[in-house]
Amino acid sequence: MDSDILVSHARTAAITQGATGHLRIDLAALGRNYRKLVSMLAPARAGAVVKADAYGLGAERVAKALYGQGCRHFFVAQFVEAARLRPVLARDAQVFVLNGLQPGNEIACAEMDIVPVLNSLAQWQQWSAAARALRRCLPAVLQFDTGMSRLGFPPEERAELATALRNGTNIEVLFIMSHLASADETEGQQNSDQLAEMSCIADEFPGFDMSFANSGGVFLGKAYHGVLARPGIALYGGAPSAGRANPMEPVVSLDVAVVQTRTVSPGTKIGYGGAHVAQREMRLATISAGYADGLPRCLSDRGAVYYEGTRLPIVGRVSMDSITVDISALPEGALTLGSLVEVLGPHQTLEDIARDADTISYEILTGLGDRYHRQYR
Repeated sequence: MDSDILVSHARTAAITQGATGHLRIDLAALGRNYRKLVSMLAPARAGAVVKADAYGLGAERVAKALYGQGCRHFFVAQFVEAARLRPVLARDAQVFVLNGLQPGNEIACAEMDIVPVLNSLAQWQQWSAAARALRRCLPAVLQFDTGMSRLGFPPEERAELATALRNGTNIEVLFIMSHLASADETEGQQNSDQLAEMSCIADEFPGFDMSFANSGGVFLGKAYHGVLARPGIALYGGAPSAGRANPMEPVVSLDVAVVQTRTVSPGTKIGYGGAHVAQREMRLATISAGYADGLPRCLSDRGAVYYEGTRLPIVGRVSMDSITVDISALPEGALTLGSLVEVLGPHQTLEDIARDADTISYEILTGLGDRYHRQYR
């Protein structure tokens, strides 16, 4: 049977089982994106940021797929994420907690073979105390603030940290790192400012490998790569650089079911608050997804979905569980109860929706809800 027919049958089955739509995650495309980044980074290595459940796509499935492509360094934001992920990966994989640890998680972190990223003297001291309690040396990564003012040792703590390292410590520093704040802006001055600051830190803490580049940083050149890059959004098909053609392959597609169709007369109010008033006779379809499913309310009267390449504008306000679209451009009867329209796919990218919602692709991707039927290819 043709693969397109199989996909169509799977989508139809998903809807008949009660799902609001069909979210397809292409693990083969994910792997190709990873290999593309690996080739750009060589001889540096590529890790993978799989925080927020791998940007909403399922950390366990995504991490296993990337492990199969040779990835051995996985980054999450919180210890609870690491605790879930660590048991499903082989022992030669490393899981890093970017936010470091909250007090009380240190012993469990060490026993689970999870590596914290230390961002302050307070976290350093807590991790060192855990090492003393366990009577062994514990691994860690040191993150430095190079101008983002979010996470990392601030400049005023660096001297004390350097002294602690010189005097001997029970913490094994695997590498040092920082995070680029404007890497998607390829000509941004902040990138070179942060690179200069990171070079100063490398001089202050000699002998340690460096991790610096995120998705956008991979495309800034070798000076930003260090020995280990940490791509995130680029793996999942998002554009790593603003204002440039996206070199990454789409990983996610989303189709949503039609609940009802109708024809309305001129002057008819549509949606909450009567925010949209029909200026002509219109044919409408209500689809079964809304802001509870990750389609932001600010798409109201701005965004669109597609059917066989035809743009169907959103009319009125996006509701919690539904959206109304104008289907007047389609032949009458083209859409009926259960028909599927394209939200993400060949005619509409993550960046397209993000632009219409006045947000970023990260927010769209991580917000996709759990009422969709998910299929991993």
